Amino acid sequence: MDDVILFNLENGIATITLNRPTKFNSVTRNLALAFQKLLDRCAKEEDIKVVVITGKGRAFCAGQDLGEIVDPHGPDISKIIQEHFNPIVRRIRNLEKPVIAAVNGVAAGAGANLAIACDVVIAAKSASFLQAFSAINLIPDSGGTYTLPRLVGWQKASALMMLGDKISATEAERIGMIYKVVPNEVFQSSVAIIAQKLKELPALGLSLTKKALNASFTNNFEDQLEIEDQLQTIAGHTDDYHEAVQAFIEKRKPVFKGT
Repeated sequence: MDDVILFNLENGIATITLNRPTKFNSVTRNLALAFQKLLDRCAKEEDIKVVVITGKGRAFCAGQDLGEIVDPHGPDISKIIQEHFNPIVRRIRNLEKPVIAAVNGVAAGAGANLAIACDVVIAAKSASFLQAFSAINLIPDSGGTYTLPRLVGWQKASALMMLGDKISATEAERIGMIYKVVPNEVFQSSVAIIAQKLKELPALGLSLTKKALNASFTNNFEDQLEIEDQLQTIAGHTDDYHEAVQAFIEKRKPVFKGT
């Protein structure tokens, strides 16, 4: 694997680390394609239960590497969207496992929208988020115009995208953009705790929850009730569900088997 992106698998938790710290982990074609391959690996390997995405150094991800855009031999903007960022966020949303964005530093442009496409976003207190598009006459991409209004509301999303305000991790948590902000000194341990908790939960229930949430983006209320019925029926006929109920009655910790 190219060293622009790192991969570590330990006890069922896969960590994907963007590794261009001197470039604030901005995305090149090489990195984007390697990223997609790693997400495909995470989807296929059954021993991977949880995926963590983070960055090396002071940034999470600064979005597209603009040097690649001005390179006469580099990909054009359409190719970057269609072959780099859209496939990444599609894989994150379609991955039937929890994906944590561990935002260690600045998340800007496509980097910010990549983060909020994840299932759980936890950020270090020193991290920040920036919709860095309007200043260079671009529109927010990587699903941002879809996800951000649903997280913070249309008016707030519109202002953040048009004005390009840089907001702190604390503010991002306050407005509902991210799940949690934690002090820098406990950031890594906090990510590990959340990843471990997700790993220990029954996998099918988490997968079906993600499927239901994905469906809610386009369903009306009645359609969503129907998909909840379908998915709950699947969940309710698993051994893990019956084990959890029995453990609750017996006041003990459940032993999940993934069935």
